[in-house]
Amino acid sequence: MSSAPVGTREIGRHAVRAELARVAFNRFCLTGFNQVTFTDLSEAAGVSRSTFLRYFGTKEDVVLFVFDPLGGVIVDALDADRENEDDWSRLRNALGSAVTFLVRDVQELPTILGLIEQTPALCARLREKQTEWRREIVARFQETTASTENSSVIANVRVAAALECLWIVLGQWSASGGQDDLDGLLDAAFAAFSTPARRQPDAPS
Repeated sequence: MSSAPVGTREIGRHAVRAELARVAFNRFCLTGFNQVTFTDLSEAAGVSRSTFLRYFGTKEDVVLFVFDPLGGVIVDALDADRENEDDWSRLRNALGSAVTFLVRDVQELPTILGLIEQTPALCARLREKQTEWRREIVARFQETTASTENSSVIANVRVAAALECLWIVLGQWSASGGQDDLDGLLDAAFAAFSTPARRQPDAPS
């Protein structure tokens, strides 16, 4: 794993943020994202407004906190020894690791994804986070590729396409109430980039 050791102070901070995010999410679900203020959130959490703002600068980051580790999960998965795989397969497997992390570690994931889908500000902030992750993912992707097509443009396009597949798949999975097979959806999304067989014209009668 490429992650550096985490100190006890950072572990404690993460635990506090997780609890504040949990309380806030319940309030968002009850009242609506746009209607809730930081004052409402601090009162629900039993802390001062200034304390809440010390851990989260925006309401969007309160909801999207659960996705913060995702870029690192994908980068770590690209570090795995997969020298026999092509780049597209490596990205597929890295996103599989991201999906496994989300389903395992994020409670009420379909509800969170539904809230994001319904809230333009959350969609926009998630896009910003995705752009931030992409820089690190592209750098690691280029470091570990065995492809001769190791250009910045190609790497950025492939990683951007893979991340877009991830969000489309998560949206479909959320719409199904978490019932659809995520691995199957990922396979279908990545298969969309393969060249389909051409339909043969009907023989003249």
